[in-house]
Amino acid sequence: MSQTTAAAPRTVTSVTADQPRIQQHRRYLMCRPEHFTVSYTINPWMVPANPTDTAVALSQWQTLHDAYRALGHEVQLIDPIEGLPDMVYTANGGFVIDGVAYGPSFRYAERMPEAAAFMDWFSGNRFEVVAPREVNEGEGDFLLVGNTILAGTGFRSTGDSHREVGEIFGREVVSLRLVDPRFYHLDTAISVLDPVEGPGGVERANIAYLPHAFDEQSQAVLAERYPDAIRVDDADGAVFGLNSASDGLNVFISPRAKGFEAQLRERGYNPVLIDLSELLLGGGGIKCCTLELRR
Repeated sequence: MSQTTAAAPRTVTSVTADQPRIQQHRRYLMCRPEHFTVSYTINPWMVPANPTDTAVALSQWQTLHDAYRALGHEVQLIDPIEGLPDMVYTANGGFVIDGVAYGPSFRYAERMPEAAAFMDWFSGNRFEVVAPREVNEGEGDFLLVGNTILAGTGFRSTGDSHREVGEIFGREVVSLRLVDPRFYHLDTAISVLDPVEGPGGVERANIAYLPHAFDEQSQAVLAERYPDAIRVDDADGAVFGLNSASDGLNVFISPRAKGFEAQLRERGYNPVLIDLSELLLGGGGIKCCTLELRR
């Protein structure tokens, strides 16, 4: 595991239950799963022999979309493309900070055609697009926590993409190695709960994570940097409980992640339960279907 520092890290304060949770406005990119199916295997969740129901996937996705809108968040859509069933997992389509979109470069051939579609969408919607040189799968493996980028490697994005993302955005990058193939993207093992700055530029960073999804060195880094983080158990991780989205107050999670739900309530968050069990058949959940557009 490598750790690259592109900017001096800021002070991170403890975040406890007695501090008020602050809802932040979000802008998201989503894609209707009109062509959703599982016809190939590129992660342990995908079993083509198991039947999928596109109508159910669409209904569950719509519930998530409508929940975002109901809470005041903006949702923009990219058109689905026939033959690219994984486009619904828009988090892998790029990583966006301050109107700059770092494009994806997918590891598997089945998803490679998505890259051009996402970068065309960014360009057509007035984002500055940076084409990748290294293999990376966007916000699936890059998570912004305050002023720091947590970057995953081990299964999809390469370590060289961590250097590249740091150069593009000029931010501290902390590399974390995933070791459990079920949690092949960083956003399946870490949930960013409070990615906002407090008074005086002091970060109110708060995360939840699944310890055993990482190697020992990465676990040590997370424990040192985020001592007050919520540590989630395997039962909740196995239903993609950590593959969630948060606006700082409302945390959109799987209804099957009962332990994580209780932990969030204890910390003063409002869990919003959204069932995406059909899309989990493709190895994706709430965060996989949600790409944050930071302008």
